[in-house]
Amino acid sequence: MRRRTRDRHGRGMRGPAVMPRVPGTPELRTARDRFDDLVLAVVTEVEERWKERLGLVEYAVEETPQLPDDWGEASVPLSSLVRGSGSRPTRIVLFRRPIEHRAETRTDLEAMVLTVVVEQVAELLGIAPEDVDPRVADDPDD
Repeated sequence: MRRRTRDRHGRGMRGPAVMPRVPGTPELRTARDRFDDLVLAVVTEVEERWKERLGLVEYAVEETPQLPDDWGEASVPLSSLVRGSGSRPTRIVLFRRPIEHRAETRTDLEAMVLTVVVEQVAELLGIAPEDVDPRVADDPDD
């Protein structure tokens, strides 16, 4: 006689695959957490080199950009640069979903995040992206 299991409809196990060590916190990091860590690592590296010239810059990650209804066929932006004025700091925002959509592998994602951050910092400083980080010059897509 076969024992009946909870997998009655062929959907697999129910519940988390890994029990958390600390109750109430997920054991596995989410895609958003991993992306935030990647952006933080890239931003920290670039900021260390250019902190004297950059001044106060806020970095943020949002899921997607808010596009007007009449956006049309233009490609979705990967980031946004809002220059500061007065007491408001300059703000660089990376859009997670469009960046992840264009990257096929983790290596592609890391390269794309680096390229996007470096291009925004270069735009802010008014210099070439290759001067901000020479690794961007090696990008075959340029």
